[in-house]
Amino acid sequence: MGSSNRLGDIEISDPQAMRALAHPVRLAILDHLQRHGPATATRLAPDVGATPSVTSWHLRHLAGFGLVRDSEPGSDRRQRRWEAVAHGFRFETPQDQADEEGRSAARVLSQQMFLRYADLPSRWAAEVEPALDPAWQRLAGLANTRLVVSAEELAAIEDGIERILAPYVTRAPAERPADGRGVQLMRFVLPEGAEEQTVPTP
Repeated sequence: MGSSNRLGDIEISDPQAMRALAHPVRLAILDHLQRHGPATATRLAPDVGATPSVTSWHLRHLAGFGLVRDSEPGSDRRQRRWEAVAHGFRFETPQDQADEEGRSAARVLSQQMFLRYADLPSRWAAEVEPALDPAWQRLAGLANTRLVVSAEELAAIEDGIERILAPYVTRAPAERPADGRGVQLMRFVLPEGAEEQTVPTP
């Protein structure tokens, strides 16, 4: 991977693993485990839109690619609990034009992720934002910034953002502030097509 991965994400480079993850239920499972911690297939099933047996099958499939693993048993030791291997995951489209399998798998996973999160901002605006207190409302929202950079400069920007985020992402739960709450930072990095390149007017 090109970045130093300061956030401790699991890095996915195997095209088969990318395709395995490019499934709505599997993305939902991984998202739930990363957000809420260990859970059984029965506990996950209502949230991921599948039956417990189907959820269990998807969990085993994810485990086969090292994305989830067995967790410490809960109070009912008969129930198998699962956990995410890392806080998050990352993948890259291979630079080698000849690696069509890798490039295709990365494209499929990207598309599934865009589909999964496309309506999240509008749902947040309708359901969550109105109930936030003013201090959180003031800090929330979105930014839409266009800039003209080289590929190397864009990589440096991404690396700088991760350098800032890393201490907050990787700290232990006991180190989090008492008044802290979950915040989802969404970064859409969308290079424009060659036909869109114009010189911005000052």
